[in-house]
Amino acid sequence: MTVVALAGGIGAAKLCEGLYAELGKDLNIITNIGDDDVFFGLNVSSDLDIITYTLAGIVDQDRRWGLATETFSCMERLGIFYPESWFNLGDRDLATHIFRTDLLRQGKTLAEVTAIITQKLGLRCNILPVSNDPVHTKIHTSHGVLHFEEYFVKNKASVPLTKIEYRGASEAIPAPGVLEAIKNAERIIICPSNPILSIAPILAIPSIRQLITKFRQKVIAVTPIIQGAAVKGPTARNLRELGYDNSAFGVVDYYKPNLFSHFVIDQRDKDLLNHFTSNRFSPPITFSSFDTLMVDITKKIELARRILSLPL
Repeated sequence: MTVVALAGGIGAAKLCEGLYAELGKDLNIITNIGDDDVFFGLNVSSDLDIITYTLAGIVDQDRRWGLATETFSCMERLGIFYPESWFNLGDRDLATHIFRTDLLRQGKTLAEVTAIITQKLGLRCNILPVSNDPVHTKIHTSHGVLHFEEYFVKNKASVPLTKIEYRGASEAIPAPGVLEAIKNAERIIICPSNPILSIAPILAIPSIRQLITKFRQKVIAVTPIIQGAAVKGPTARNLRELGYDNSAFGVVDYYKPNLFSHFVIDQRDKDLLNHFTSNRFSPPITFSSFDTLMVDITKKIELARRILSLPL
């Protein structure tokens, strides 16, 4: 089975780990680039790296970002020269960013660089940045307009947002292979990522959303909300701030029913199924209830298998 996963952040990395165990080379992961930024002169692609490190089995299991058994001596030294060093990059993690920046300056595209990095780390699946063009997630707040990393890392996602802008998305062209992967996929899975901060930057590229909507019958979305809260991160609060319910129902409402034909809620929210079935969605959506709390590799694989076995 050939599968496409739309991914960004820790929740997506967990599900992709389960999907990768089941699918190997038949998995294509289209990844958010709205978090990408330059720190200390280096091109950092946070979501690409979280997904890559997780599937390569080298991610820090406690932080869920960066590399395991990491040290931060270089960051301590950089603090002498930079007045603000709030964005942590580990000593070994820096090698990835140095390598990426070097190849980009030589003229390679982000997709080409990502393919080289994944190959060097021994991955068999395709990890595709959604575009080689820059797309920047900008968070409008009472403190001004913040880039994603300023909002998420520097301010710890504590500043209420009023609007989200995906700057550059309307002009961005999907990276080579992205549209083909979507067209040829037997299933398209929207991972349990923050829909506003991690998935929407992908869908903000018009040709991406149009194509996924066209193939909605094979699209399955997975809730990032369990019993009104996110497992990690500000998803529930972000939904409330933009006027949506902080529940699986709010996630469906945010995405709009025409984007997918199947939606997976957590088994702890099984009582919501009555609410879902009593509401008429046009076009209709099929709802399923599984254990989406991926606490270990067994749970990740189990959820992946259940999603892959859903009848379309």
